Amino acid sequence: MNRFTRLFFGFLGLTLATSMVAQGDLSVASGPMIGHVSMRSAQLWIQTTRPEAVFVKYKAQGEQAWMTTAISNTTREQAHAAHVTLEGLEPGTMYEAQFVVGGEDMSEPLKVQTQVLWDYRMDPPPFSFVTGSCAYINEAQYDRPGRPYGGGYEIFESMAAEAPDMMLWLGDNIYLREVDFQSYSGFLHRYSHTRQTPEMAPLLKACPNYAIWDDHDFGPNDSDGSWVHADWSREAFKTFWSNPSYGLPESPRCVSTAFRFVDMEFFLLDNRTYRVNHQNKTNTPQVLGQAQIDWLIQALQKSRAPYKFVCIGGQVLNNAAVYENVSQFPSEREEILRRLAEEDIRGVVFLSGDRHTTELSEMELSNGRMVYDLTVSPLTSGPGHAREEGNSLRVDGTYVEQRNYAKLSFEGPRKDRSCTIEVKDTFGETLWTRILGK
Repeated sequence: MNRFTRLFFGFLGLTLATSMVAQGDLSVASGPMIGHVSMRSAQLWIQTTRPEAVFVKYKAQGEQAWMTTAISNTTREQAHAAHVTLEGLEPGTMYEAQFVVGGEDMSEPLKVQTQVLWDYRMDPPPFSFVTGSCAYINEAQYDRPGRPYGGGYEIFESMAAEAPDMMLWLGDNIYLREVDFQSYSGFLHRYSHTRQTPEMAPLLKACPNYAIWDDHDFGPNDSDGSWVHADWSREAFKTFWSNPSYGLPESPRCVSTAFRFVDMEFFLLDNRTYRVNHQNKTNTPQVLGQAQIDWLIQALQKSRAPYKFVCIGGQVLNNAAVYENVSQFPSEREEILRRLAEEDIRGVVFLSGDRHTTELSEMELSNGRMVYDLTVSPLTSGPGHAREEGNSLRVDGTYVEQRNYAKLSFEGPRKDRSCTIEVKDTFGETLWTRILGK
């Protein structure tokens, strides 16, 4: 499908959507969105335009009897957002989920597919996910004067058209503006404005959505643990995303979590809550902090996933000590890589954003294992320029300086899984392809 065909069908879809609105849709500001989905449950999200009673009725496809969730009452204090959980589900089953808002059905039910119970029974099924970072949505009256920084929102429609099994947002999923920083209502406005982007709607309901944050979701540019309103950052993040959980046993203030999807495992890190800026001279600079690093290494060592995806806002492998790369924190970077080798952990892939450019970096550890860092950026923000910055670990032919996203696909038997990376432009045209380890 070429770019003009994609644009035509995208416009046609938006036109049909606005002409076939049920009464229940009139009360919806944004969503619905599919959040974390397991074998036995599914988390859904929606935002209403005013206080409403919200619930979901759901059933396995082909069944007659509906089940219902508990009622969630949306409030102005929480931006009229509602989280509902479908419970008592069966593995590997397609469900129809119908939001009921203010007593009225929405026009179209969601399709929610639970994860397959494949362990000890069969080879894991093939699947794919899409990912990217840096999603700037223009709002002229609050943006800096001059040329609009955001654009190419069609990229979200291209991502949805991939029919992915999962979407992973790699931080800077919103861009808090100066007008937003000093009030919690400002945080809620920025999330609401971004989430109401029409082109984003198909992706939010196409598959489970997971997210990490970076500085622009957290506070001002390059913000760290000194940000006085980190509690607002955390509460707003939890209000608008539907991750499996938030926080670790020894680091309860962070938003880190982990989950398994088919046979792969994902470790979502918080690179802001415990961060001490690398320019600080009287405190020890750090990105994750010792407790989060210890948890990560322990969790990776226990994992038996063929690929273990460590998701973090900034680049880890890039050895150019610039901007907010982890190379600006050499002791922490060295500890992570050293412990990966000492624990003989295989299949580690860092997924990072932040840089407004895309590249794949690879490094051989001291024990001979390979570790990778796939940086994917930007989605809709302005592209950056880093070709000459000196990353000696960059894989030739993978550097991209335009808006883009990545699709990762997995197939093959349990003991010989392959991971194919495709990086694509705004309109879904392939820019480069690599098979990890090949």
